Order: sequence, then structure tokens, then C-alpha cells
Amino acid sequence: MPLDVRPLVAPQTTALLLNEVQPSTVSGPGELAAAGAAVLPAIERLTLAAREAGVQVVHAVKVFRRDSLARNRNVLLYRRRGLLAAGQAAPDSRPVEGSRPAVRVDERDLVMTRLHGMGAATDTGMVPVLRNVGVTAVIVAGMSLNIGVPNTVMHLVDYGFDVIVPADAVAGTPPEYAAMVLEHTIKFLATVTLVDELVAAWSPSSGGVGGAR
Repeated sequence: MPLDVRPLVAPQTTALLLNEVQPSTVSGPGELAAAGAAVLPAIERLTLAAREAGVQVVHAVKVFRRDSLARNRNVLLYRRRGLLAAGQAAPDSRPVEGSRPAVRVDERDLVMTRLHGMGAATDTGMVPVLRNVGVTAVIVAGMSLNIGVPNTVMHLVDYGFDVIVPADAVAGTPPEYAAMVLEHTIKFLATVTLVDELVAAWSPSSGGVGGAR
């Protein structure tokens, strides 16, 4: 029997957090971008359904200055990819290409950016903002199951939120590892569901729609 997620995702107390759904993670070359591109249509469908139901949509965007000022220098991933300038870089505060949401932003959405950190919830202002708008449950979609999604899920749980993760609206690489993270880590922290089940929970016929914010 499919899980009834309606009690968990009441629109008035739920937010949809799109974690690092940015051009660099859902388009272009590379395995991660290909994995992101594959789930982008599901993310877009979920976002539209959330807005129609009155669920608060939040875009969590990682922004980097072109001179790498304030970027995590202790992250091996950035070193291996050559993303950190060697020595003192000339000041350049312009954001790097792709430091924006890849999903269309609506006037009702919140867009929250950060210069530092590997997740959306810690020391970013995300938690007080979610509480300010009355959110107690957070649906986490986006990128990636390698680092960003587990980090965000764990911290939201630590802060006392109920967390829901649609398995077909998150991605990582390689695919078999992403599936293992969902099965052996995320399922112990969050309710794992599917986009179809969330959309159905918010449909008028389900009785789960609570009206626009």
C-alpha cells in the first residue's frame, strides 16, 4: 500500500526546498549534470504543484565569487576540480556562471543564497526563515545525493523539522551509489516518497490542499 503523505505535507506548514538546482548541476557536461538533467522535469513538475497548492517554494542557491573569496578552501572536491584560485586573486565580486536557480522563480518563491558551506540549512539563515513562514515540514529536492542533499536533510532533522525526500526528484553519481544513499541513509532520517504521491496529496480531490499562502 502506498504511503499516505498527506498528513506530513499540509500546504500551510510545508516548504519545498530546491537544493542547488542550478545550471551547473542540471545541465552541461559531466555525470552529475547528466543525473541532474534526468530529474529536472520531475523537479519542475513538483515545483508547479507545490505553488498551486500554496506550498512555500525555496530556492537554495550556492554562489561563488569569481575571485573565490569566502569559498571553502578546506573542501577537497574544490581542490581536485581546480576551482580555487592559486595565490592571491584579483578582486572580482561577480558571481560565477550559473549562480542562479535553474527552475523558473515565481514572485511567491524565496531565493536564498550562500557563499559558504556544503548544505542549505546550517548558518545560512534558512532555519529562521522557514520558521518565520510557519514551516514545520520540508520537502528536499535537487542536488546532490553525494553531499548536498544528505547534509541538508541531516541538519533540518537536527533543527526539528519533518523532512520528506522524493526519490525521483534528487540525484547523485554514480546512480547505484545515489540509490544506496537513499536506501541506507536518507530512509533513516526522512520520509522517502515520489513526486506522484506528493502531487496527488495536494490535488483537490485528495482533500489535502489547504489554499494559497
